[in-house]
Amino acid sequence: MFREENGRRLFLLYLKPIINGRGNYYIEAQTRNQRRTDVVIDYMGRQNVVEMKIWRGEEYNRRGEEQLFDYLEYYHLDRGYLLSFNFNKKKQIGVKEIQYKGKTILEVVV
Repeated sequence: MFREENGRRLFLLYLKPIINGRGNYYIEAQTRNQRRTDVVIDYMGRQNVVEMKIWRGEEYNRRGEEQLFDYLEYYHLDRGYLLSFNFNKKKQIGVKEIQYKGKTILEVVV
């Protein structure tokens, strides 16, 4: 069974050579209000928040967008990333940029 933790490991394997000593990443960084972000990346002076989800339908995806929005508010960022692992046979993979409550979310479906 594929879990978000498996997806995070795969994503970090991809990310490590890109960062390559020019930044850091934090897994499940805890905020002051006791919430945990999936991955926070500090790279070349910029901070990025990545929320990862296994696709379980539109409603679950909307909750992921809301969760990411809350993290962006907490970190005072205008842009974040939502990485969705979709195992449906008729999935539409790709990248799309959405506006959510004044924030930009780059949603990637794999």
